[in-house]
Amino acid sequence: MTRKFDGNRLLVATHNKGKLEEMKHLLQPFGVTVVSADEMDLPEPAETEDTFVGNARIKAHAAAKATGLPALSDDSGITIDALDGAPGVYTADWAETGNGRDFMMAMTRAHDELEAMNAAHPRLAQFRCTLVLAWPDGHDEVFEGVMPGQLVWPIRGKDGFGYDPMFQPAGHDQTCGEMDRWAKNKISHRGQAVAKFVEVCFGG
Repeated sequence: MTRKFDGNRLLVATHNKGKLEEMKHLLQPFGVTVVSADEMDLPEPAETEDTFVGNARIKAHAAAKATGLPALSDDSGITIDALDGAPGVYTADWAETGNGRDFMMAMTRAHDELEAMNAAHPRLAQFRCTLVLAWPDGHDEVFEGVMPGQLVWPIRGKDGFGYDPMFQPAGHDQTCGEMDRWAKNKISHRGQAVAKFVEVCFGG
Protein backbone atom coordinates (compact mmCIF):
# COMPACT_ATOMS: atom_id res chain seq x y z
CA MET A 1 0.00 0.00 0.00
CA THR A 2 1.50 3.31 -1.05
CA ARG A 3 1.87 5.95 1.61
CA LYS A 4 0.88 9.59 1.14
CA PHE A 5 3.09 12.40 2.35
CA ASP A 6 1.14 14.17 5.10
CA GLY A 7 3.80 16.23 6.88
CA ASN A 8 4.77 19.84 6.30
CA ARG A 9 8.57 19.44 6.22
CA LEU A 10 10.54 17.36 3.76
CA LEU A 11 14.27 16.79 3.85
CA VAL A 12 15.89 16.57 0.43
CA ALA A 13 18.98 14.44 0.91
CA THR A 14 21.25 16.33 -1.45
CA HIS A 15 24.19 18.71 -1.29
CA ASN A 16 23.41 19.82 -4.84
CA LYS A 17 21.89 23.34 -4.86
CA GLY A 18 20.36 22.86 -8.32
CA LYS A 19 18.43 19.74 -7.27
CA LEU A 20 17.30 21.48 -4.09
CA GLU A 21 15.94 24.52 -5.96
CA GLU A 22 14.13 22.23 -8.40
CA MET A 23 12.41 20.39 -5.52
CA LYS A 24 11.45 23.61 -3.76
CA HIS A 25 9.88 24.87 -6.96
CA LEU A 26 7.95 21.63 -7.59
CA LEU A 27 6.62 21.31 -4.04
CA GLN A 28 5.70 24.96 -3.54
CA PRO A 29 2.00 24.38 -4.44
CA PHE A 30 1.68 21.81 -1.61
CA GLY A 31 2.80 24.13 1.19
CA VAL A 32 5.75 21.89 2.09
CA THR A 33 8.88 23.36 3.64
CA VAL A 34 11.91 21.83 1.96
CA VAL A 35 15.18 21.57 3.89
CA SER A 36 18.46 20.20 2.54
CA ALA A 37 21.01 17.76 3.90
CA ASP A 38 23.44 20.68 3.80
CA GLU A 39 21.28 22.86 6.07
CA MET A 40 20.94 19.96 8.52
CA ASP A 41 24.72 19.42 8.48
CA LEU A 42 24.37 15.80 7.39
CA PRO A 43 27.38 13.91 6.04
CA GLU A 44 27.09 12.22 2.66
CA PRO A 45 26.85 8.46 3.29
CA ALA A 46 29.02 6.09 1.24
CA GLU A 47 27.13 4.83 -1.83
CA THR A 48 28.08 1.16 -1.72
CA GLU A 49 25.31 -0.39 -3.86
CA ASP A 50 25.61 -1.25 -7.55
CA THR A 51 22.09 -0.09 -8.46
CA PHE A 52 20.47 3.36 -8.57
CA VAL A 53 17.70 2.27 -6.21
CA GLY A 54 20.20 0.80 -3.75
CA ASN A 55 22.20 4.01 -3.52
CA ALA A 56 19.10 6.21 -3.36
CA ARG A 57 17.81 4.08 -0.47
CA ILE A 58 21.10 4.45 1.44
CA LYS A 59 20.90 8.26 1.22
CA ALA A 60 17.18 8.57 2.00
CA HIS A 61 17.14 6.21 5.00
CA ALA A 62 20.33 7.67 6.49
CA ALA A 63 18.85 11.18 6.33
CA ALA A 64 15.44 10.11 7.69
CA LYS A 65 17.01 8.27 10.65
CA ALA A 66 19.38 11.14 11.45
CA THR A 67 16.70 13.86 11.46
CA GLY A 68 13.36 12.19 12.17
CA LEU A 69 11.98 13.77 8.99
CA PRO A 70 10.75 12.09 5.80
CA ALA A 71 13.68 12.27 3.38
CA LEU A 72 13.78 12.27 -0.40
CA SER A 73 16.93 11.28 -2.28
CA ASP A 74 17.79 10.66 -5.89
CA ASP A 75 20.39 8.62 -7.69
CA SER A 76 20.76 9.07 -11.39
CA GLY A 77 23.08 8.50 -14.30
CA ILE A 78 23.50 7.34 -17.87
CA THR A 79 23.47 3.75 -19.12
CA ILE A 80 24.99 2.93 -22.52
CA ASP A 81 23.72 -0.24 -24.23
CA ALA A 82 26.95 -1.16 -26.04
CA LEU A 83 28.94 -0.77 -22.80
CA ASP A 84 26.62 -3.23 -20.96
CA GLY A 85 24.94 -0.39 -19.06
CA ALA A 86 28.13 1.44 -18.04
CA PRO A 87 28.82 3.92 -16.56
CA GLY A 88 25.49 3.50 -14.69
CA VAL A 89 25.93 4.14 -10.97
CA TYR A 90 29.51 5.24 -11.74
CA THR A 91 28.35 8.09 -14.03
CA ALA A 92 29.81 10.81 -11.77
CA ASP A 93 32.88 8.71 -10.91
CA TRP A 94 33.94 8.74 -14.57
CA ALA A 95 34.22 12.53 -14.26
CA GLU A 96 36.24 12.63 -11.00
CA THR A 97 39.68 14.21 -11.39
CA GLY A 98 40.88 14.75 -7.81
CA ASN A 99 40.05 18.44 -7.98
CA GLY A 100 36.45 18.54 -9.18
CA ARG A 101 34.48 16.81 -11.91
CA ASP A 102 35.38 17.03 -15.59
CA PHE A 103 32.46 15.81 -17.68
CA MET A 104 34.28 16.52 -20.95
CA MET A 105 36.75 13.86 -19.82
CA ALA A 106 33.87 11.49 -18.95
CA MET A 107 32.13 12.01 -22.32
CA THR A 108 35.42 11.49 -24.16
CA ARG A 109 35.98 8.23 -22.27
CA ALA A 110 32.51 6.98 -23.25
CA HIS A 111 33.11 7.92 -26.90
CA ASP A 112 36.61 6.38 -26.95
CA GLU A 113 35.35 3.09 -25.49
CA LEU A 114 32.56 2.91 -28.09
CA GLU A 115 35.01 3.69 -30.90
CA ALA A 116 37.50 1.08 -29.64
CA MET A 117 34.84 -1.63 -29.92
CA ASN A 118 33.48 -0.21 -33.20
CA ALA A 119 29.99 -0.04 -31.67
CA ALA A 120 27.14 0.09 -34.17
CA HIS A 121 25.08 3.24 -34.72
CA PRO A 122 22.73 4.44 -33.37
CA ARG A 123 24.54 4.13 -30.04
CA LEU A 124 21.57 3.77 -27.74
CA ALA A 125 21.66 5.06 -24.17
CA GLN A 126 19.28 6.10 -21.39
CA PHE A 127 19.33 8.71 -18.68
CA ARG A 128 17.88 7.10 -15.54
CA CYS A 129 16.68 8.59 -12.26
CA THR A 130 15.48 6.81 -9.13
CA LEU A 131 13.84 8.77 -6.32
CA VAL A 132 13.33 7.25 -2.89
CA LEU A 133 11.15 8.83 -0.21
CA ALA A 134 11.96 7.28 3.18
CA TRP A 135 10.21 7.76 6.51
CA PRO A 136 11.95 7.49 9.90
CA ASP A 137 10.05 4.23 10.60
CA GLY A 138 11.83 2.54 7.67
CA HIS A 139 9.01 2.65 5.09
CA ASP A 140 9.92 3.91 1.63
CA GLU A 141 8.40 4.60 -1.76
CA VAL A 142 10.38 4.32 -5.01
CA PHE A 143 9.84 6.31 -8.22
CA GLU A 144 11.78 5.79 -11.45
CA GLY A 145 12.11 7.74 -14.66
CA VAL A 146 13.91 6.82 -17.90
CA MET A 147 14.70 9.04 -20.89
CA PRO A 148 15.81 6.93 -23.89
CA GLY A 149 18.03 8.33 -26.62
CA GLN A 150 21.28 7.96 -28.50
CA LEU A 151 24.81 9.32 -28.20
CA VAL A 152 26.25 11.80 -30.71
CA TRP A 153 29.80 12.90 -31.45
CA PRO A 154 31.10 15.56 -31.62
CA ILE A 155 29.19 16.93 -28.65
CA ARG A 156 26.62 19.69 -29.24
CA GLY A 157 25.39 22.49 -27.00
CA LYS A 158 26.63 24.36 -23.96
CA ASP A 159 23.53 24.11 -21.75
CA GLY A 160 22.70 21.38 -19.29
CA PHE A 161 25.34 19.53 -17.36
CA GLY A 162 27.02 16.16 -17.14
CA TYR A 163 26.67 14.09 -20.30
CA ASP A 164 23.89 16.31 -21.75
CA PRO A 165 25.86 17.56 -24.80
CA MET A 166 26.38 14.02 -26.15
CA PHE A 167 22.85 12.74 -25.45
CA GLN A 168 20.06 13.18 -28.00
CA PRO A 169 16.66 12.13 -26.59
CA ALA A 170 14.55 9.80 -28.73
CA GLY A 171 12.20 11.73 -31.01
CA HIS A 172 14.24 14.96 -30.82
CA ASP A 173 16.90 16.42 -33.07
CA GLN A 174 18.65 18.45 -30.37
CA THR A 175 20.93 17.14 -27.63
CA CYS A 176 20.07 17.87 -24.00
CA GLY A 177 22.96 20.35 -24.14
CA GLU A 178 21.13 22.34 -26.84
CA MET A 179 17.69 22.27 -25.20
CA ASP A 180 16.07 24.94 -23.10
CA ARG A 181 16.23 23.83 -19.47
CA TRP A 182 12.45 23.85 -18.99
CA ALA A 183 11.82 21.97 -22.24
CA LYS A 184 14.32 19.33 -21.14
CA ASN A 185 12.72 19.05 -17.68
CA LYS A 186 9.38 18.13 -19.28
CA ILE A 187 10.84 14.99 -20.89
CA SER A 188 13.76 14.24 -18.58
CA HIS A 189 14.30 11.15 -16.46
CA ARG A 190 14.21 13.30 -13.32
CA GLY A 191 11.07 15.12 -14.47
CA GLN A 192 9.31 11.76 -14.96
CA ALA A 193 10.38 10.42 -11.55
CA VAL A 194 9.34 13.64 -9.80
CA ALA A 195 5.94 13.61 -11.57
CA LYS A 196 5.32 10.06 -10.26
CA PHE A 197 6.42 11.09 -6.76
CA VAL A 198 4.06 14.09 -6.74
CA GLU A 199 1.16 12.05 -8.14
CA VAL A 200 1.50 9.22 -5.60
CA CYS A 201 2.48 11.15 -2.48
CA PHE A 202 0.51 14.38 -2.98
CA GLY A 203 -2.24 13.32 -5.41
CA GLY A 204 -5.90 13.01 -4.51
